[in-house]
Amino acid sequence: MSGSDIGGATMAGDLALLVLAALPLMGSPGPATLSLAGMGAAHGIRRSAHYAAGVNIGTIAVVLAIAAGVTALILERPGMKAALTVLAGAYMIYLAWHIATAPPVAAHEEGSGTPSFLSGFVLAIANPKAYAAIGAVYAGSTSDLDQGVDGAIAKVLALTLIAVAVNTTWLSFGAAIATVLRDPWKARIANLIFAVLLLASVALPLLAP
Repeated sequence: MSGSDIGGATMAGDLALLVLAALPLMGSPGPATLSLAGMGAAHGIRRSAHYAAGVNIGTIAVVLAIAAGVTALILERPGMKAALTVLAGAYMIYLAWHIATAPPVAAHEEGSGTPSFLSGFVLAIANPKAYAAIGAVYAGSTSDLDQGVDGAIAKVLALTLIAVAVNTTWLSFGAAIATVLRDPWKARIANLIFAVLLLASVALPLLAP
């Protein structure tokens, strides 16, 4: 086996380990994933497609920013981390209110109250869990992936695919629940639960010692 073959096999193995580490961190409940599930339950997949696209593009932007070292430079500035935390928390509260007060899917009129691409994009780039989870996986990857441009590109592509797959799964999960919860009262309870979980996903990390 040639050196290039060995190198390719090593990188493939390293990427597999990266995926295994990233899936539980990026796929676990958090502001973006819970908001997607909530939007799916409140509006359905088709009406939430623009919002989901915004979350995906925003998450990809976070991956690129971490890979380029931009986030580290920004967060090192005095007071910047606290300010971004406050702004992100305020936006999460707004999204939780939007989910909690959304009428059942069956009650929607076409085109009314549709979650937008921009709101999903802002949620993704304001999501503190994204920076923590993606940053931890990116920084903790094996040394072979850290060498050269090819390794960096491979990591970015792998994390991007994982993010899109995870986000799509959570959106589909929320929409699947919506098809069952056609009763307005049950749908309202489901929306409230998603809203509370979204707020909890932001508050709990802040309260942790």
